[in-house]
Amino acid sequence: GISVGIERARQDDTNMLNDTRVRNAKRANRPIKLSDSGGLHLLIQPNGSKLWRLAYRFGGKQKTLAIGVYPTVTLKHAREKRDEAKRLLADNIDPSTHRRLEKLTAASGNTFRAVAEEVLVKLEREGRADVTLAKKRWLLDFAYPAIGERPVAEITAPEVLAVLRKVEARGQYETARRLRSTCGMVFRYAIATGRAERDPSIDLRGALTA
Repeated sequence: GISVGIERARQDDTNMLNDTRVRNAKRANRPIKLSDSGGLHLLIQPNGSKLWRLAYRFGGKQKTLAIGVYPTVTLKHAREKRDEAKRLLADNIDPSTHRRLEKLTAASGNTFRAVAEEVLVKLEREGRADVTLAKKRWLLDFAYPAIGERPVAEITAPEVLAVLRKVEARGQYETARRLRSTCGMVFRYAIATGRAERDPSIDLRGALTA
């Protein structure tokens, strides 16, 4: 019994993929599927792209999870992703649903509003006065309708300027300047936490009514 088990394991090993086999796999005029183990396989498209996929069953249905593109996702990484998915399945969680929820959470955590709220919490932790926090909230409320739900990394200087122009149109020039500075604080925090690369409010220094 033991020798049969060892023989079967050896056969399984030879059927599994290795880096060389994945790297050298050639495309054909139809999709080719190279199986690894545990439902993980490499799908080679006629255009030559190599896609990692995981076949699994959930709720009695056969499903497929897209794991990534080779070589960005290596064989080792693809197997780690497969194991993560198996752990979710063991907890009766559908990996596809879990992925969608993660993306939604990540997206909502990257909005201007989400970052601004984190900044306010940070200021509160640092012991800023309630009146200061209330003023910041009041200022940010001018920005939220236009850019609150926008991903912070995608907001441009003209978008911020449009928000400030609306405040200026009411004759609130000092408020507009303070709002630019508060938005700058949010953008700088987004840069520090890896959610944006630049602060568009810097480009507006000379654009506001003095």
